[in-house]
Amino acid sequence: MIFGKIVGTVVSTQKDDGVQGKRYLIVQSCQPNGDLLNEFHVAIDLVGSGYGEMVLLSQGSSARQTQDTYQKAVDCVVVGIVDLVEEKNCLVYQK
Repeated sequence: MIFGKIVGTVVSTQKDDGVQGKRYLIVQSCQPNGDLLNEFHVAIDLVGSGYGEMVLLSQGSSARQTQDTYQKAVDCVVVGIVDLVEEKNCLVYQK
């Protein structure tokens, strides 16, 4: 799993039939505390996330294991919206 923040959207009028109707997002990787990294992903949104939210990404073959993406041409999916992160018994991020 990868932490990321939603920073934009991608519009594609031509795409594989297996992913029609899905929303593509630009997700910037981040640290568990929300600090942004210089790494970006294009991910299919499966959970209705919004701009600025911290999310969990699944990538690679794991991204093709959901009901919506099974055996589809997908490499990265948003699978969760982060509410809080605790590290070593300390709260490091809260929505």
